[in-house]
Amino acid sequence: MNVVKLELARGLGRHLRAGHPWVFRKALEYVPKIPAGSVVDLTENGKFVARGYYDPHSAIAVRVFTRDPREAVDSAFITRRVRQALSERTALIDLTDTDSYRLIHGEGDGLPGVVVDLYAGWAVMKLYSAGLTPYRPLIIEALKAGVPGLKGVIGRDEVGRDDVDEDDGRGSGKMLYGHEAPELIPIRERGATFLVDAWKGQKTGFFLDQRENRYLIRRLAKGRDVLNCFSFSGGFSVNAALGGANSVFSVDQDPEAIALARENFTRNGIPAEKHDFLAADVFKIIQSFKEEGRTFDLIILDPPAFAKTQRAVQAAIDGYASLNRQALAILRPGGLLATASCSARVNPEDFMGAVREAGFKAGVDLALVEERYQPPDHPVRLQFPEGKYLKFYVLQSV
Repeated sequence: MNVVKLELARGLGRHLRAGHPWVFRKALEYVPKIPAGSVVDLTENGKFVARGYYDPHSAIAVRVFTRDPREAVDSAFITRRVRQALSERTALIDLTDTDSYRLIHGEGDGLPGVVVDLYAGWAVMKLYSAGLTPYRPLIIEALKAGVPGLKGVIGRDEVGRDDVDEDDGRGSGKMLYGHEAPELIPIRERGATFLVDAWKGQKTGFFLDQRENRYLIRRLAKGRDVLNCFSFSGGFSVNAALGGANSVFSVDQDPEAIALARENFTRNGIPAEKHDFLAADVFKIIQSFKEEGRTFDLIILDPPAFAKTQRAVQAAIDGYASLNRQALAILRPGGLLATASCSARVNPEDFMGAVREAGFKAGVDLALVEERYQPPDHPVRLQFPEGKYLKFYVLQSV
């Protein structure tokens, strides 16, 4: 293994020895001209600290694979990490009547920048660093070796930027291995059926991180009139209907997502014509409901990330406060507000503060009845707090 040694700026080794997986360009004594994906050893005063891969296009110049100098970064290394992740998934998450989950969650699984979601035997892979491009074949081979019954691997365009939290996930996919996957992959989740557009849908096609929260909504929705904002392909909506909701109103600005939500209702034996689907701006529809005097027993807010850069954090917090305040204006007394944030840069305290402010300005007293974060297939290493992005709170108007 040909390894380039890079000396860290004074005092920064402690940060890596503690387990943080990122090294910013400014933390290096010098920036080499080496190819993307080159294996590098990070040193402090000439002594080994960590080993990772180099990305010349990113402010995060090195992402750490290992802190063990004896561990080579090769196909066996990648395969071990994939098999370890699979072992943890099968041990820690409930896969009852469920065939889809996140197999590799980047830094949380010791493969920084790598995301692989499994959809009923199809793997959908996103690489979030140009430095991972040389490792793509090794990851595919590791998936083939480690995942029983793997049908194929779909690759989605990788992102070489880190000045934003997340990409919009709209790059078209291509088959990297196996038979051609269907245009829409049918999956099972807690007994419900969903069609996933793994080729060009948002992210990898579905939001697997909300799996347990969708199931919670199924339990809470009985007898309620439900409004699902930013409904995407209807994950929460289907679960609300399956749980016995009186009515479900799904709103998303993407007409294709709304069409898929309607199809997902039909796939689950739910008469779509008994519920409402609307491709519209959520903020405008909430305002129109307020003007009409229309109210709901359960409102779900699961918007896309509001803070995609550090500069946008305060505006995002204000945005969350405004959105939740508007929703509370159409929530019936005793009703439930299920509100989420996937902005990694907005911490739980700030998000809860935004919801608290929303309740104050709406004149609604709120009681927290559920507080949730990422499920076990989206692990967060304690040394990497940046990996804790999902917040999901259920509050009751009291």
